[in-house]
Amino acid sequence: MYLKQNLLQSNCAIELHNTKNNFMKKQIYIALFMLPIVSLAQTIDRSKAPAPGKAPLIQIGSPVKFTLANGLQVFVVKNTKLPRVTASLAFDYDGFAEGDKAGVAEMAGQLLKRGTTTKSKAQLDEAVEFLGGSMSTSSQSATVSSLKSNFPSLMSLMAEVVLQPALAIDELEKIRKQTLSGIESSKDDADAISGNVVKKLVYGASHPYGEMMTTKTVNSITINDVKSFLSTYWKPNMAYLVFVGDIEPAVAKALAEKSFGSWAKGIATKQNFAKPALPNQTYVAVIDRPASVQSVVTIATTVDLLPGSSNVIAGSVMNNILGGGFSGRLFANLREKYAFTYGAYSSLNPSRQVGIFGASASVRNEKTDSSVQELLREINIILNERVGDAELSRMKNYLAGGFARSLENPGTIAGFALKIAQNNLPADYFQKYLTNLAAIDAQKVQDAAKALLNTSKMHIVIVGNAKQIAKGLEKYGPVKYFDIEGNEIAPPTETKVDVSLTPQVVMTKAIAAIGSAEDLAKVTDVALNGTANIMGQSLNMSQKIVIPGNSVTTMSMGGMALMKQAVVDGKYSVSQQGQEAPITDDMKEGLDESASIAPEQLYLTKGYGLKVVGVEKVNGKDAIDVEITTPSKKVSHRFYDATTYLLVKTSKSEEVPGRGTVTQQQFYNAYQTVNGIQLASEMIIDMGAMKINVKYTDIKVNQGLKTSDLK
Repeated sequence: MYLKQNLLQSNCAIELHNTKNNFMKKQIYIALFMLPIVSLAQTIDRSKAPAPGKAPLIQIGSPVKFTLANGLQVFVVKNTKLPRVTASLAFDYDGFAEGDKAGVAEMAGQLLKRGTTTKSKAQLDEAVEFLGGSMSTSSQSATVSSLKSNFPSLMSLMAEVVLQPALAIDELEKIRKQTLSGIESSKDDADAISGNVVKKLVYGASHPYGEMMTTKTVNSITINDVKSFLSTYWKPNMAYLVFVGDIEPAVAKALAEKSFGSWAKGIATKQNFAKPALPNQTYVAVIDRPASVQSVVTIATTVDLLPGSSNVIAGSVMNNILGGGFSGRLFANLREKYAFTYGAYSSLNPSRQVGIFGASASVRNEKTDSSVQELLREINIILNERVGDAELSRMKNYLAGGFARSLENPGTIAGFALKIAQNNLPADYFQKYLTNLAAIDAQKVQDAAKALLNTSKMHIVIVGNAKQIAKGLEKYGPVKYFDIEGNEIAPPTETKVDVSLTPQVVMTKAIAAIGSAEDLAKVTDVALNGTANIMGQSLNMSQKIVIPGNSVTTMSMGGMALMKQAVVDGKYSVSQQGQEAPITDDMKEGLDESASIAPEQLYLTKGYGLKVVGVEKVNGKDAIDVEITTPSKKVSHRFYDATTYLLVKTSKSEEVPGRGTVTQQQFYNAYQTVNGIQLASEMIIDMGAMKINVKYTDIKVNQGLKTSDLK
């Protein structure tokens, strides 16, 4: 029953992928010289590449700078291309320990914009909208932007938000609810789990960079905690006010004085933390996620890389060659050579506290071991072998071009000034960037790699199905297991299936879980209507079943059918946006299953092969895994709750040209009883790169539907 695996087979899935489309445009300049060919041959040696010229000298405009009496540092970058002005107030604290209040800074940043002492949230939003402006706040900043003519009024609102926030308890509770919802959602997001655990393991739980928001910490945050955070870290002498746009420095100064001149100076509060220790040896941290059809693999380590230090530019070149984008070695290896993943990348981030390096990829379960091997191999190559001249030259040109293009944005100049002030960099640090970049050679790239990376002391963090991926990982180091909050736990144990629990017994119990024989016999038709949410896009979802053997499933938007699959009076059809797809035997089998409220009845009578494989955790509970082999020899798995015997998950893998093995899983939740029949009202269709969340809000049984209603 319900939306079957044909989504995968018939290409009826709506694939919405976020890909990085930063393609470099090649520009070809052809110079025509009016010289004889013989003369050219005598003067140009085409066997040698021309010597590179000197790095171009660039002139980066300097912002106007001044400091208010209370210590607030102000930067003004005038740009008259558009009659707009943006002002950002940025606070200079580089992390602090939140401890059992983890999340207070983030929640405080959100709360600031939820009203002032004179305006409710609605009134504040209306005032900003009336001015045609925008306003945002975060734990470390407040930003406003509008047309030049309305900017003074918007600055007054910004000052009111910063200096006179309402900090209403009811608004804090709304933020708490949203935050808790986000935490709950992240528990089912392998990337979010990986990000949280990597931070905790690499930095340590006591370091501010390694802290993690949890349900417990968020629930413990009070309005007094928010006030304490703001009074401690939001001080004018710990902040920078940056103006960018069509504004005169004198006007900006007057606005700064008017808006923030009365803000009382405080004692600058900064915390220093011990540098996180590297592990004694490289090890593997596995976070078991049985529902995963692919593993999120991250190899990470802290790095001693202060902003402006000698290895920053060479390290950037090294990292970009390794895995900075589509042209990186990791991408060429794991995606283009082996097709393990859609993309593999690395990152290198300097920090005043402690920097971090990471290389990561999301790979098919069966390629987890091989992917770890290839990630480490590429890191070792860049450690032990000098990069080639051509590869180095291309990367330096790419970085130089990106730097030059960034100067077209006036905000870049303001950002440079801010970084110089925050990190105590030389005044000409960015002025000399291209010269310093041009001086990077292969030896400096290798030296930077050796100074920053040590593959014998790294964290290999893998979020995936431990049962399928753990074998073979021990060759990279000790294998440890962690929960989704980064706490070490015992390795998962395998639950044995009672030998008396044959496939036929499981199927019989599953049918009985749906409804009694008497209630099932009474069912003539079923109608389910609801929504399907795909990456934020809401679609209409409906399924109608007329017993025996007829059904139609439709996914639509705005009255237009995006996907339709049906079996009516023995005729099978699958279409996407009106285009019919060819029907295979296994697709017919899937449609037959969707036309039954208890497809287990088919499995017992239609020549299907059944095998109890074992027990697996699904949503934290034991589920019995039954392998189903159809008459056309297609294999899938159905998982039944070990207590209720209700279906909780299905899984099917297909070989897709150009993509290898693709696995689609469906999870069934929130069963409702209608006319004595148990039906799942919620489903999650997980296709790896995309998830579809289905929620049926209207379920009816025996409403008198006929096959004519399915056409």
